Amino acid sequence: MNLELRHLRVVCAIADTGSVTKAAALLGLAQPALTAQLQRIERTLGGPLFERNRRGTTPTALGELVLARARVVLPAMKGLQDDAARFAGANETPSRYRIGASNGPILGGMMTRLAEEHPTAMISPYSSWSVDELSDMVLAGRLDFCVAGSCGDTVPGTPNDGLIWKEIGIDPVFIILPSWHEFADREEIRLGELADALWVATPGDGCFGDCFAAACAREGFAPKTLYEVDVSGCIDIVQSGHALGLCQGTFRQVNGLVTVPITGTPLRWRHLLGWHPSGPAASFASIAVAHAVAAYRDTAGRNPVYSQWLKRNPGFGPPDDMT
Repeated sequence: MNLELRHLRVVCAIADTGSVTKAAALLGLAQPALTAQLQRIERTLGGPLFERNRRGTTPTALGELVLARARVVLPAMKGLQDDAARFAGANETPSRYRIGASNGPILGGMMTRLAEEHPTAMISPYSSWSVDELSDMVLAGRLDFCVAGSCGDTVPGTPNDGLIWKEIGIDPVFIILPSWHEFADREEIRLGELADALWVATPGDGCFGDCFAAACAREGFAPKTLYEVDVSGCIDIVQSGHALGLCQGTFRQVNGLVTVPITGTPLRWRHLLGWHPSGPAASFASIAVAHAVAAYRDTAGRNPVYSQWLKRNPGFGPPDDMT
C-alpha cells in the first residue's frame, strides 16, 4: 500500500482525539473500518503507531516521528492547493459574490452592477449591524467582501487581523430633523444649539457614540440620551419628534424629514470595502472596489443637500472628489 495524505489525516485525528472511536466519529467512519485502515498504515510503515490502554491511545516513538512529519506535510499541501486555486481563478469569471454589509448606501448599487457584469454569478448579501461579526466572517471564509463603516480614522475589525480595507468614500455626519423643526431650514446647525435634545442613531460596535459625546463636550454639554435602533426605528422616532437623528451625509431623503450639516463637521464616517488578501475573492477585489465606488457616487448624487455640500467641502465624498 502506498501512503497517501488521507492516511496522514487518520494518524493525526487519532492523536488529536486520543481515541480510535472519537477519531472515527470525527472522520465520519465506522470504528472497525478506521481500525482496519490504521492496521494497514502501520504495516506500511513497519510498526505500531499507537499504544492502546484504558486512557485511550498514545503515540509510540514511530508514531511521534510520523506525526511530526504529517503536521508539516498536511498544512503545506493545503497551502499549495489554496495557492493553486487562487492562481487558477485569477483569470476566471467569479461564480459568486458573498457580500456582508452594515448600514450604508453601497450594497444595493454594488449588487446591481456586479449582476450586470456577471449575470451568471450568484450574489449573496448578508446584513449585520456588527462590523466585527462581518470581519470575522470574511476571515473565516464565509464572506468574500465586507462593506463596512468606520468612525473617523479608525479601521474595522481587530488590529492585525490581516484584512485589506479600501476606502470607498467619506461622509460627514448630518442631523436629521422633522420638517417642522425650528432649525429645519438652516444651512447648518451648531451642536451646542441642541444641548437639550435627545438623540437616536443606528447601532454599531465602533467608537461613534464616544466620538459624538466628545464632539458635544467640545461644545460645552453632554448629550442626554443616544438611542440605538435600526434605520426604520430612527426614522419613526425622529418623525414623532421624540429625538433628533444622526446620519451619514448620503442618507436618503424621507418625506417629513430634513438633513442639516453640523457646523465645523466634527464627525465623519468612512465607507470601506474589506477582503482577505489570501482568499479566493482577492482576485476580483479591483472589480468589487470599482463597483462599490460607483454605487457610492450614484447615491451621493441622488441627494441634493449632500451634493451641494460636497461642492463646498473638498475632502469628502467618493475618491474622485478628494483633494
